[in-house]
This record gives sequence, structure tokens and C-alpha cells, in this order.
Amino acid sequence: MSRTLLAELLLPPTGLALAALLALLLPRIGRALAACLLVLLLLLGMPVVSQPLLASLDPPRPAAAAAAQAIVILSGDIIRNPPAAPQPGPLTLDRLRAGAALARESGLPVLLTGGLLPPATTSLAAMMARSLRDDFRLAPRWLEEASRNTWENAALSAPLLHEAGIARVLVVTHAWHMRRALLAFRRAGLDPIAAPVRPSPWPDWTLGAFVPRASGWRDSYFALHEWLGLAYYRLWATST
Repeated sequence: MSRTLLAELLLPPTGLALAALLALLLPRIGRALAACLLVLLLLLGMPVVSQPLLASLDPPRPAAAAAAQAIVILSGDIIRNPPAAPQPGPLTLDRLRAGAALARESGLPVLLTGGLLPPATTSLAAMMARSLRDDFRLAPRWLEEASRNTWENAALSAPLLHEAGIARVLVVTHAWHMRRALLAFRRAGLDPIAAPVRPSPWPDWTLGAFVPRASGWRDSYFALHEWLGLAYYRLWATST
């Protein structure tokens, strides 16, 4: 079972819904426990809960980027739509758009990082490179095509950059993903500067912010996934 599938089964909303169903099998306390889990599920779907939870991951104000030597754009998701070839997903396109704007503004070379996601036969980095050329009229200097996660994004990108004499890089990824990315790139021996995409919104405190919605569960999923991933990366970094 892949890590992605395991995370989707354990984290909200799926994890809480499955736990509530299993709780109903328990004698005596089953219904009460299931009700508590469902209430928690509803809370995590409310923007008034999910948006602050996601915003808690946003990194501190980024440092000055004047001394950066390159731009690293991290891959995100893909869209699978057989029989058409897989395409970069919305998260990946967000990062490409921000990275392309940054490259035009700074003139810095671009590294794209992202490996193969079966059943796709083309790496995410290669898909990103095609989109960068076709949609944004820019060409990357480097492709890292073997990584399977954020830690490997950094570890496998570092040799390509070090070979070119580059240490200080602008890291382009979503704001809620940035803390984990920066930790990984520092551990890989680089000096990363945050270039976050889309700072996380805060709720508007209207009645609608208290209504559970799909975007709320998505934000809660991202937030809990990142906090757990960040804790794991910190343990990994201190133990190796």
C-alpha cells in the first residue's frame, strides 16, 4: 500500500468517517464514540476551523531573495484521464505559474523536481518542463526525475545544483507545504529561501464560515498531513 493511499485512509475526512463506522461495532460506547467522531468531522469541514489550521503552517516572512542563485519548483499532483496522457494537476500548475513569474522577474535558472508516479510513464518533472515551455514560454535548466516525495525532491536536486556551484535557491511550493520543504532542502546542504505560493486564507467569520464544505475537509487534510510530515521529517533529520 502506497504512503499516499495510507494517508488518505487514515486522515480526515475518510479516516474519521471509517473510524465512526467501526465505532458503531463497539458495545455500549459505540454510538457515543461515533457521534463524537462525526462532530469532529463536521468541525474539520468548517472554514472557521480548517483555514486557521492550514494557515498555521505558513512560513515566516521570507528573507530577501537578492542573493539567490536558482529557482527550484517542486512538483505537486497530476491529473490522470485515460486514454489521454497524464497532465500536471492544479497544485503543480500553481507552482509552475508562480515559479515562471519569479524566473522572468529575476532571470534565474530553473530546476524542476518530481519523479515517476505510476502508472504514468513520464516523470512529473518532464510534464512540468513541457508545461513550462508550452504555457509559459520558459525552459528549465535542470530536471530531477527520480524523487518520490519532498525529502527526495531536496536530496536528489542538491547534487545537480552543487555541481553548478549553486547553494542558495528560491524554493517554490505552496505556503502550507513550505516548512517541510525548507527543512528537507537545508538537510540536503542547500540554503533555501521561501517563495511561497498562495498564502493560506483566514475565514471571513460570516455564517458561511461555520458551514462544512468540501474545501474545508481538503484544507484540514492538507494541514494534518503536513504537520505529521513535518514532525516525521524533524525526527528523521535529528536521527540521521
